[in-house]
Amino acid sequence: MADLKLGKLPNRTPVKLTLSIMPDVEDALGDYATIYNTRNSVEVSPADLGASMIEHFLLNDREFVAARKTLLAERQGLDPRAASAKVRDAKS
Repeated sequence: MADLKLGKLPNRTPVKLTLSIMPDVEDALGDYATIYNTRNSVEVSPADLGASMIEHFLLNDREFVAARKTLLAERQGLDPRAASAKVRDAKS
């Protein structure tokens, strides 16, 4: 039987995390949720929007992405310079 092109999916089970934020940030996040829900005709909680915002921020911080690839390579016992070279080559 041939293997499927799509491999095993990563663990996507949500993890509960408690964050402390300042009252003004809570107000702004609540306002963002109100505007988001109105514009998209949906009902999404501020907590769900906050989680998506954090994910979006992490995925779009180029320096973090590059440094994390090096860190993950080090954890796996790989040469971090090779991981960094791959990141530089991918940017070219």
